[in-house]
Parts: sequence; structure tokens; C-alpha cells
Amino acid sequence: MNIKRAKQEITDTIEAYLMQDEDGEYVIPAVRQRPILLLGAPGIGKTQIMEQIAKECSLALVAYTITHHTRQSAIGLPFISKKKFGDQEYQVTEYTMSEIIASMYQRMEETGLSRGILFLDEINCVSETLAPAMLQFLQYKTFGSHSIPKGWVIVAAGNPPEYNKSVREFDVVTMDRVKRIDVEPDFAVWKEYALKQQLHPAVLSYLTTHPGSFYRMETTVDGRSFATPRSWEDLSGLLQVYEKLNKPVDKEVIVQYIQHDRTARDFANYLELYSKYRMDGELEAVLDGKISDDLLRKASRASFDERLNIVGILHARLSGCFMDALRSLEVLDLIYPVLLKLKEGLTGGGSQDAGTLMEETLADFQEEAVRLRKADLLDRQKRKLYRKAADLLQEGRSEAVRVPDGDGGKIFLAWKTWFDRCQDEAEEKNRTALERLEYAFDFLEAAYGGGQEMVLFVTNLNTDPHSIRFLQENACERYFRYNRELLFDEKTQEIEMRLKELQV
Repeated sequence: MNIKRAKQEITDTIEAYLMQDEDGEYVIPAVRQRPILLLGAPGIGKTQIMEQIAKECSLALVAYTITHHTRQSAIGLPFISKKKFGDQEYQVTEYTMSEIIASMYQRMEETGLSRGILFLDEINCVSETLAPAMLQFLQYKTFGSHSIPKGWVIVAAGNPPEYNKSVREFDVVTMDRVKRIDVEPDFAVWKEYALKQQLHPAVLSYLTTHPGSFYRMETTVDGRSFATPRSWEDLSGLLQVYEKLNKPVDKEVIVQYIQHDRTARDFANYLELYSKYRMDGELEAVLDGKISDDLLRKASRASFDERLNIVGILHARLSGCFMDALRSLEVLDLIYPVLLKLKEGLTGGGSQDAGTLMEETLADFQEEAVRLRKADLLDRQKRKLYRKAADLLQEGRSEAVRVPDGDGGKIFLAWKTWFDRCQDEAEEKNRTALERLEYAFDFLEAAYGGGQEMVLFVTNLNTDPHSIRFLQENACERYFRYNRELLFDEKTQEIEMRLKELQV
């Protein structure tokens, strides 16, 4: 299955494992809660989805690459204790708490979350000395003499033998005690994630038209030659930073990440074309409604790859506009409950000093953000939203404290006036984004009509999470028209294909 389906399967399994009956007992007893075993090629996102699942399900996460551990760090150190059996006292070997088990309890204290996921990567590449302990752990959920905490689910991951010479085959007894999920690379699923994370548009547009380069794993006389989703994502991050630093990226840089020579060379050529159009001031001006005849001539005569770059650059710029507009509204959504709390305190007739009330209310917001961050429940984008909201709240407070007589009603009116202005600014960003989408359609219609370039553009809008959310809330007649035509064409092709199959 693909990584998206695997993520859903893991989420559903965790929900089932953590379900309790009216007596507070787990519906599926812990002894029957099979560890989940993810098997798939390296670099396809196994670790990434575990981080996503933990955040989305509000669970603590402890992740280990098990090949970094020795037998002692995994099961603990032995020590001699005394126990009495009957009338006789005996010396008994026990074990200190495993580093891994201790990390789970420590994570619970740090996050305040009592339930979580223990993720063990490269589970089938353990050393010979550690292998028996790992098999025991998968079967009985214990390291040494210590069990994992209640409410924790075990997820392990490994690579098939063809990708790693160190892989150990699990026997049937062990495999019959795990819930096995096999994962395959899938570009369409990865692209959804890549668009949401705003990976470099050159990477996205290249892989859209060269999906065979998304995942390559070949054995040559020089060893393994490969390109993986992980390497494309890491390369994307480097490209974005290098652009800000005005540093060049050529094939020699790309091959450091895309360790498949032919693919690296091909993408380097594609990136050169992309950079040429990205720096084209005329193309940048399109989204401001400035479409020159010279650009239209160049665009209509451009090669196929150049046309794809033009479409990719326009979509990337629009996606950024959509995201900016959406996040402005999301920041206001974070601020609104704070405003309600201020209204209650300032206009409710309480005796608390207005200045103290505002300081405490804003401090509560900051503390909640810190709590969520410590619990690892905020991804990078959510952290940015909270920081932006905190900065804006300080701006609102600066305006509110200027009210001369300290009257609570007047102070709140200042807050409301400030919030209304923030809303107006957010709505203006929304209008600008919609206007730029219309300008993009103007250019593409003038340059290519309703050809394959328009199909690619609309397809990008249909697969980009930011575009989808924006268009759900903002009507664009041309988008809906082209989308209907695109779906109609696909349906027609499907019917024609079925008719041909029937004729055969």
C-alpha cells in the first residue's frame, strides 16, 4: 500500500488499541495489541508519518534507530538483588530500567501526555547480541524486566532485505505476533505532502512530468545508485536556502542528494531552465496583471520543459499567496478567543486592574503555546502561527494601553477597533490572492488557450492543499469551468477506453 494508506491504517489501529470499555479496560487487551511493523524501501516517509500521527492524535512520541543501541542500553544493566522464596533467601539477577523505557517515562513528564507511540526504526537490522532481546520485546513488550507503560503503542519499521545487507529475517513465530504493513513508493500521494510543505516548485514540476525519477534504486558496477523521496525533500530545502543566499546549484551539488547520476544530470538541466524563467521580471509581473506581448511570444514558442516551468512558477507564486491569505485568517482564529476573554474581563464589572488583566490574559496565551510546543503537538507552521498571533496581540495591547482614563469598556473598544483592522488586512490579502489567480488565467489563456498547459495548471490547483482550501472559500468562475471541462475529458477518455476493451 502507499504511505497515505499506511498512515491511515496505523491511525486506525492506534485508535482501536487505545479504546476502553465502561470499566476503563482496553477493549483489545495489551497482550493482543500486536506491534505494528512497517516494511518498505528506505526514504519513502516511514518516520515522517509517525511524527504526523503523533501530533494529529495528541500522543507522545519516542523514536529510536535501534541499530544505534547495544544490548545493555536496550535492556538495562544487570544487578544482584535478594528475594525470599519460602524460608530461603536467594540472590537474583535483575536489570536496571532500559534507556528506551526510561525515555518513554521522561517523555510523559515533559509533555504531560500519558499515552504515546514508541517508534523503533531499522528493527530488522539489530546486532547479533541484541537480536534475541528485540524479538522478546516484539513478542512480550518488555525490555529486561520492565514493560512499556500502559497506553503506549509499539510501531517498528524496517527495510526489505534487497535494500540492506544487514537485514535479519524474522521467523514465523515473531511475524505471527506483529501487524505487518508493506509500504510502496507512490508519487501522487507524496506530491500532496510536498505541496502542503511547500517544497521547491522546480522539484515538484520536474517530478510531475518525470514521475519515474521520484524513486530509483539500481545496482551498478559502482554500487547502489538511487533517488528517494527523502533525498528530493532534502534537496528542496537546500535549493530554497541557496536561492536566498544567491548561491548557484549545478549537477555537482544535486548529485550530493540525488545519488543517481542520470537523474541528477537531467534535473540540473531542468533547474537551469527554471532559474531562467524565475528571474524573468516579465513573468513575475504577470500576477500583477502586467502581461507583455514579448512574454506571450516567448511563452508560446517555448519548449515543452520551458512551458512546464512557466506553469510551475505561476502556481508556486499563487500557492504562496493562498497560504498567506489563509494563515492570516488562521492567526485571527487564534486571537479571537483571547479577545472574548478580554471582553469578559474588561466589561464584566470585575475589580481587577485592566493592565494586570491584559498582561495575565496574554501570558495565558503564551503559556498555552509553550505547553503545546513542549508536548510536540505543534508542527513548524503552527508554531509560526502562534508566534505571529503573540506578536499581533502585543500590538493590540500597545494600542489599548493608550486609552487615557483606564475605563474597561473604552479599553475593549480599542481592542475591537484593532481587531477589525486586522480583519480588513486579512480580507485584503484574500482579495489580492483571488485577483492574482484571475491574472494567471488571463496569461495562460492568451499564451496557450485551453491546451495541456492549462490542464496542468488546473491539476496543480486540484492537488495543492492551499489552493483547494482557498478555492473552497473563494469562488473563481474560470477555475470551476476549466475543472469541469478537465473532469469531462477524463470521463470521456475512460468511457472510450472501456468501449475499446469491449470491442476486443
